[in-house]
This record gives sequence, structure tokens and C-alpha cells, in this order.
Amino acid sequence: MHYLFHPDAEIELIQAIDYYEQCSKGLGQDFVCEVYATIERIISYPQAWSVIDDEIRRALVKRFPYGVLYAENDAEIFIVAVMNLHRHPDYWKYRYH
Repeated sequence: MHYLFHPDAEIELIQAIDYYEQCSKGLGQDFVCEVYATIERIISYPQAWSVIDDEIRRALVKRFPYGVLYAENDAEIFIVAVMNLHRHPDYWKYRYH
């Protein structure tokens, strides 16, 4: 199974990497590794996480206050958001449907 980012989710990921790298050298790399480890868990067990809205599920990222929001479509994982859990919870909804 492969995955695809919504363009805005990819931008979120890049911005978060940059933010953490500015906080501490190497922290951005740690963050991206945790996000991709989360994506690997999603690919291995796509239905393991609870549905939070319609077809969207959220897997939490270890060590960081982020979640990966995604939908499973046939043979693909569509990543809707790389969500900072301190943001408004519905900001991403326009991205899917």
C-alpha cells in the first residue's frame, strides 16, 4: 500500500520540520522520523485508529503533539493533515470530500 499527501498536509509537515529545527538543531529530523514511523504504522494497520470524522482516522505521532489524519482509499492512504493537536480541531475538513 502506498500513501499520498494532500498538498496542504505536505506544507504542514515541512513547516513543522522547519519550526522544530529552529528550536533545536536535529529536532526537525527527529520530528520527521516520528511522522514517517507513524505513516508506516498506518500502512501496516490502516484500521487500527478510531474514526474521528466520516472516513478520517487519526494516528498520534510519538514524542510530539501531532496527529496524522488520513483516509484509506482502495490501495492508498490519503494523508489529509499533519495536525498540531493544539490547533483548532476542524481546520482541515475542507481538504477531504
